[in-house]
Amino acid sequence: MFPDFNRWSLPLLILVIQGLVFVVLLFSRYFKKKHLSDLFLGLILLLTCYAQICYTLGFLGWYNEFRTTKINYFLINIGVALAPLIFLYIKSITTSNFRFKTSYWWHFALAFVIIMYRFSIYTYDALQPGFNDTQNGILKIELDEAYIQSILSYIETPFMLLYLAFTFQLFYSYRKKIIQYFSNTYKLELNWILSFLILFSLSFLYGTIQDIIGSRFMDLGYQQRWWLNLFMAIITLYVGIKGYFTDTTKLNKLDFTFTPKTIGIPEDTNDFEEKSISNNDIDTVKYLMETDKAYLNPELNLSDLAQLAKMTRGQLSETINSGFNKNFNDFVNEYRVNAFKSMLKEDKHKQLSLLGIAQECGFNSKATFNRVFKKLTNYSPTEYLKSQLN
Repeated sequence: MFPDFNRWSLPLLILVIQGLVFVVLLFSRYFKKKHLSDLFLGLILLLTCYAQICYTLGFLGWYNEFRTTKINYFLINIGVALAPLIFLYIKSITTSNFRFKTSYWWHFALAFVIIMYRFSIYTYDALQPGFNDTQNGILKIELDEAYIQSILSYIETPFMLLYLAFTFQLFYSYRKKIIQYFSNTYKLELNWILSFLILFSLSFLYGTIQDIIGSRFMDLGYQQRWWLNLFMAIITLYVGIKGYFTDTTKLNKLDFTFTPKTIGIPEDTNDFEEKSISNNDIDTVKYLMETDKAYLNPELNLSDLAQLAKMTRGQLSETINSGFNKNFNDFVNEYRVNAFKSMLKEDKHKQLSLLGIAQECGFNSKATFNRVFKKLTNYSPTEYLKSQLN
C-alpha cells in the first residue's frame, strides 16, 4: 500500500521535505538578490534531496504499488554534479567579487554526459514493444545495470576524492589568507562550512565502504543502506539551516588583491612608486598602535590601518610581516593581549568580567579572545588571572 508511513520512511520523508523547503527559500532569495552562493547551495540541497527520493519512495511502498514505474531511469549518480557544486559554493563565498565564468561549466561535463546517456537509453527503451508492461527496458538491464553502473562507480569515487581535495585546499587557503587582513577573524572563519565538509567526507567514506561490502562480500538491502541516507538527509538539513541563516555575502566583498609579503596594488587607481620598508614606516605603525591605540577598534582590518598610516595595504602588510616578523592578525592581537594584562594589573577585573575587559581591549568575540590569549601566553585568561593573584 502506498504511502506506507513507517519507522523507515517517515524520518527520511520529514527530512527530505524540510530540505526541499530550504531549496525553495534559497532559490527565492537568489532570484531576488542574485547571490550565486544561494544558487549553488540551493542546487546542492536539491541534489541531495533528490538522492534520498529513491529510498524514501521505496520505504513508502512505491515500488510495490507501481510495479512498472520508470523512476530507475532518472536516479542518476549525483556525485559527479554534487562535488563540483560544493567546490563552487565554497569558492563563491571565499573569493572576493566572485563571478561565474563560462569555463566553470566544464566542471559539470561528466554530469551532462551521464544525463544525456540516461535520457537516450530511456528514449530507446520507450520505443520498444512491451515497455509499458515492465519496470526496466532492455538497455537499462543489459547495458546500464550490467556494465555502465559498475564503470560509473569506479569513476565517481576518484572524481569525488579529487574535488574534495580541491575544496579543502581552497578552504584552508582562505583561512590562511584572512589572518593577513583581519584582526578579529572568528566570524569570518566559517567553522560550519568546515563541519559540513568533514561530515560530507565522512558520508562519502561511509558510502564507499558500504558499496564495497555490498558488491564484494554480502548483499545489502534497503534497511542496511537506510542509515547512510538518514545521515545524508540530516547533513542536508544542517547545511540548509546554516547556509540560509548565515550571511555569507559580506565575504564576497573582501578584497584580496595582493599577496601578503609583497608590495601590492594601491587602494586607489593612481600610479604609485613602490617603496621598500623603512624605519619610518615601522615607526609610523608603532605610533598608530601604541599612541593612537588603533587596536581598540574591534573591526580593525588591514585596509583601515593602511589608510591611517597613509600606506597601501601591500606596504603595510610588508612592514608588519618583515618589520615585526608577524602576520597582521598576531600583530594587532598582541597589543590587545598586552592591554588586557595591563587592565588586570589595574584591578579592572573587580569591576568588569574578563570578557568585558577583553571587549574594552578590542576583541569582539569570546572565542577569538580565548584562542588568541592561549596562543600568545600559553594560559587561558582565567589561568593567567589566578597566576597573577597568587
